[in-house]
Amino acid sequence: MDQTPDILPQMPGQRLARGVARALRALDFVSVEEFVPTPGLRVDVLALGPKGEIWVIECKSNRADYMADQKWTGYLEWCDRFFWAVDADFPTELLPAGSGLILADAYGAEIIRMSPDTPLAAARRKVMVQKFARHAASRLQGLRDPTALISAWV
Repeated sequence: MDQTPDILPQMPGQRLARGVARALRALDFVSVEEFVPTPGLRVDVLALGPKGEIWVIECKSNRADYMADQKWTGYLEWCDRFFWAVDADFPTELLPAGSGLILADAYGAEIIRMSPDTPLAAARRKVMVQKFARHAASRLQGLRDPTALISAWV
């Protein structure tokens, strides 16, 4: 994994998400962080593949972070594949065997166990791709023009 020095996000989960996003990009997936598929749920990383496949990746930085997550099963109906992303020190035996596993750090990641493929219905996929596009465009616009996001809420 590339150890290029730069400024990193402060939170451990955000560092894992960055490494996951880098690895997914190498697999021709694009991703967004902190995506809300439906009110009450927020996934750490949502990835969109070259054939329209949708993956959800939950980043867990430690045992307590994982144990506190009571909503993860709600993410399953919003993706084709579900993964946990953890660092090398995480006790992976805690994670459900029927889910995907990604070993990550701030600089990259590797899929250790592929998640089962549970294809979304066409209508749900269409909604998710549209939400993904709007989320990504909004983030890009916010980077180019931070005041545009503020004026949209006023």
